[in-house]
Amino acid sequence: MTEDEITYQIRGAIFDTYNALGPGLLESVYEEVLIYYLSKRGLYVERQVEVPIEVDEFILTNTLRLDLLVENTIIVELKSVSEMRDIFHKQILTYLKLSKLHRGILVNFNTTDIQKSIWSKVNGYDSTI
Repeated sequence: MTEDEITYQIRGAIFDTYNALGPGLLESVYEEVLIYYLSKRGLYVERQVEVPIEVDEFILTNTLRLDLLVENTIIVELKSVSEMRDIFHKQILTYLKLSKLHRGILVNFNTTDIQKSIWSKVNGYDSTI
């Protein structure tokens, strides 16, 4: 499956999750239900994946945690906040850089319009999907 096909499936699972639950719940609730819908679509999903942080061949004792890693390829970063901040967008771009992955999806479930609350991040390029 290509990145675009996986992204399409992730987007569908996000809509399924939002339609099932609506806005206003904790991130952890959306995470669990999204994993269910992704798995139902036949996608391999890992939750709270630790990624080592390396600087000049020095590996830090702290790690970063990816909310979800789908098909070992795409990071999905979940939010349930009343206001999306620029730092959330920068955060996933940093996750992509440090994990050496190509594509990420940022989603905020605390919204009245889920369509406008899903962003694709690819090699530092931002877009709403």
